Amino acid sequence: MGRIGVDLYPLTTGVPLAEADTFGKFLGGSPANVAVAAARLGRRVALISRTGADPFGAYLRAELREFGVDGRWVAEVADHPTPITFCEIFPPDRFPLYFYRLPKAPDLEIAAEELDLEAIRGARVFWMTGTGLSEEPSRTATLAALEARAKSGTTVFDLDWRPTLWREKPGAHYERALALATVAVGNAEECEIATGESEPYAAARALLAAGVELAVVKRGPEGVLAVHRDGTVAEVPPVPVRVVNGLGAGDAFGGALCHGLLAGWDLAAVMRYANAAGAIVASRLACASAMPVRDEVEEVLGRAGGV
Repeated sequence: MGRIGVDLYPLTTGVPLAEADTFGKFLGGSPANVAVAAARLGRRVALISRTGADPFGAYLRAELREFGVDGRWVAEVADHPTPITFCEIFPPDRFPLYFYRLPKAPDLEIAAEELDLEAIRGARVFWMTGTGLSEEPSRTATLAALEARAKSGTTVFDLDWRPTLWREKPGAHYERALALATVAVGNAEECEIATGESEPYAAARALLAAGVELAVVKRGPEGVLAVHRDGTVAEVPPVPVRVVNGLGAGDAFGGALCHGLLAGWDLAAVMRYANAAGAIVASRLACASAMPVRDEVEEVLGRAGGV
């Protein structure tokens, strides 16, 4: 559940937007990318979001169908255009984003009374993001979905801190969502926004104290740390890769995380699989269309020593 939009990336890396003259058009938005990532791994996935009533919105719904994501809950909002996001690509670690979500993004217009709560309760995994809490009516709708879940199955809060998309401090809203989720996922900066802690182990402990069962702290070039309430700890190094565009790696990680949790693997195996999926996408230009299928992830894992 959350944002969807059109990503426009320069087709030549290392070129500032002011000098770029050719762009690729891709489905984007972190929750939409996570949905695609899980679908590419063979999972049955649906997205709750909104687009504008415009050609870009039609493009996004067609892309969802092409990727095998159920878009029945991706409706049109007449008064707000489909968002566009531009990116500058300076490998290996600088990828500035420029969000065009004015006057307001359609995905922030999801209302609680429009939700199919029966479908939300019935999902084995439900994924939501911090951006969905940034404005009303999306904030109330996102919390209503979490309350309907009542911690059933796997309920993932992707901390997804995008400061340019917030007009207020997110602390209280993150606190409410963490109390209703079973899994929290974020990098050091996002964990600090949510808990006040950025050191990985301290952040994981703080997320568990906030109410989740599993805390996943992404550490970039240092890999990932996962800590479960039952005391299980998995600290997994990254998969070495030549980075082309790091923006979709976290979303690939998210889709693979869902896949591994659904498969019932042990925590370390889930983290290794998710790391491998993220590494594959970091080595490619696009996000949604770069999400790997199972054979690709397993090939990378085989070269790295297996699950």
